[in-house]
Amino acid sequence: MEKIYGRTKTIQEDKVSGFCPGCMHSTVIKLIGEVLEEMDLVDRAACVLGIGCCGLHMDYIAYDNTTAPHGRACAVATGMKRSNPDILVFTYQGDGDFASIGLAESISAANRGENITVIFINNGIYGMTGGQMAPTTLVGQKTTTTRQGRSLSNEGGPVRLAEIMAQLEGVAYAERCALDSVKHVRAAKKAMRKAFEVQLDGLGFGFVELLSGCPTNWHLDPVAANKRIAEAMIPVFPLGVFKDATA
Repeated sequence: MEKIYGRTKTIQEDKVSGFCPGCMHSTVIKLIGEVLEEMDLVDRAACVLGIGCCGLHMDYIAYDNTTAPHGRACAVATGMKRSNPDILVFTYQGDGDFASIGLAESISAANRGENITVIFINNGIYGMTGGQMAPTTLVGQKTTTTRQGRSLSNEGGPVRLAEIMAQLEGVAYAERCALDSVKHVRAAKKAMRKAFEVQLDGLGFGFVELLSGCPTNWHLDPVAANKRIAEAMIPVFPLGVFKDATA
């Protein structure tokens, strides 16, 4: 019988997922592992993890990784790549880590054209720390720090990172994908592969933004959270390639 689906070897077999039901971090971890295996990069890969739910990544993967101080993953990745130029270095960060607390580090690394890859999880809210407003929180969205909903007049609008990254000279690749459907998950995998190829070719900074759900802090079940990505997030954060130096 032909095998059509299975566990990637980059995920430790003796681990049971500690992510909330419906959380899409598990999906992304599996996609990364599949791409690394298909590109024969498992032994050359090094991941720098952000703080928060992204940091749980380390409990399940079987390739090199380290955790950076909150928001400093791009700075740590810069040092790793410059001192080990032959390895594949990528960060795995959420919107609070990359786009808020670490925004200065993130933009500076991108602007310098550091030859690293960022996998950016955008679920529009702080997850592990208690459901506070993130830079990508939608207008009207209620969080523990925007009890009446985010307002343009008080908190401003959501920050669109893929578009910002694309404007920086050092960025070679910027794409936004979503994780709400099989079609979109497959596109996300292709985007990761492309971003890794850009790094291997020495072209500069690669950025892949993934629209994800947070059922726990959105107070929705997993099915409703997926629907919210399609109906509420994608219209605000349009999918697509915003910059491709290879095109």
